[in-house]
Amino acid sequence: MLQAETVKIIFSRKGVDSAAGKCASAIVEGRPLSIPIPTSKPTTCYGDLSPTLSQAALHLSNGRLSSDQFCHLDPDIDRGALKARRPRGWRGAFGQVSHALSHLKNNAVAPGDIFLFWGLYRDCRVDTGRLRYVGPRKHAIFGWLQIGEIIDVGTQGQQVLTRHPWLRSHPHVQPHYGERNTIFVASESLSLCQGIPGYGVFNRPTILSKEGAPGASIWSVPAWLDPTEGGVGMTYHKSNRWLGERTLKAAFRGQEFIADAGHNIDAQEWLLALFRDNYEGLDICNCG
Repeated sequence: MLQAETVKIIFSRKGVDSAAGKCASAIVEGRPLSIPIPTSKPTTCYGDLSPTLSQAALHLSNGRLSSDQFCHLDPDIDRGALKARRPRGWRGAFGQVSHALSHLKNNAVAPGDIFLFWGLYRDCRVDTGRLRYVGPRKHAIFGWLQIGEIIDVGTQGQQVLTRHPWLRSHPHVQPHYGERNTIFVASESLSLCQGIPGYGVFNRPTILSKEGAPGASIWSVPAWLDPTEGGVGMTYHKSNRWLGERTLKAAFRGQEFIADAGHNIDAQEWLLALFRDNYEGLDICNCG
């Protein structure tokens, strides 16, 4: 029997899109490949990423996201995302700043709450040695992070590194940010299922865009989320965005869409199903 937990589920928009990077992330042989957005701040370069990621960025951007250009690798939830070996103690982490951070704090996002990272994707295949798009644009969930610790970094990135030296490659410990700068560190394991780490990338994406809809921002949502069916709703989405029949017109603005699921068993069952369907190596007997 699933034990109800109090939890907020944050649908967090991440990765390249038509504005940041001017391309979409890739689904290759059924697996999501999230391409980080470009940045002008000195940090990780696309050439520092794994060969798979750096080549995807180069090919799908038509050369704009080249190996010497800086990128914002955040959320950093994939141990294999960098060429370099991760330091001892490394764990998934996600940074946020400014208005988006204020939104999280104003909604009392806390340890135990779960980020579900989503972005703009297209199916791809290799053609004449290059990765190419072969499908329409769609929004999809690609990864997760359950909050284990919240670190108010501010401008004190070096002080944070004395306590958490494994964060040294994370962009939010670099000296580029003001006082409103926070890192959300993942829990070691998912509270709903001890057999799953508290962070990671799904083996398969969960498609949010409604099949046959005129655009990627028309989502098919579960009943527990849809207020027209008694669901909890989420921030940035007033009543006019909920179209009925479990359909949502997702907001174009905002990074962090927060659903306060509380003790909602249906929401937690939906979360478990997300992992059952999209996370390999899951021992179902240890979950729920």
